[in-house]
Amino acid sequence: MAYKSTGDADLQSFFADLVRCETRLYNALNDRLRERHGIVTSQFEFLRFLREHPGARVADLAAEFAIGVGATSKSADRLEQRGWIIRQTNPADRRSSLLALTDDGSQLLDAAETTFAAGLSELVGGILDQTATAAAAKTLHHLRSALERDQVGTPIG
Repeated sequence: MAYKSTGDADLQSFFADLVRCETRLYNALNDRLRERHGIVTSQFEFLRFLREHPGARVADLAAEFAIGVGATSKSADRLEQRGWIIRQTNPADRRSSLLALTDDGSQLLDAAETTFAAGLSELVGGILDQTATAAAAKTLHHLRSALERDQVGTPIG
């Protein structure tokens, strides 16, 4: 998409490109993960978050992914039904549970991570060189940090 030099049209084009890139990458990775491992991208991301944050609560997942607690809880239920995570009583707050990967969940994540990394390398690395990828990553991290700091787009409930 061509960008004009100033004004809202630049931001609108940036937004359109950002969203369309995210959607296409997400869908492509989703297809690969489903075909090879029987999971979808959101499940992969949840499992990865739980590996990196042992003892996380549903509310922690919801905050990380900027989705509602109800939807997050239902997603956790599906992961638990498949035997990939377990809920443990939270000793600090009996109203919430702590989530943990099972051995099956860890094994699945390890295998899926290889597929995910190869897909990203092909889809992004095949188009952008390391310098462009680093610049885009830095820019998006800065934008995400500001949005999260100001709680922009945080779901209620």
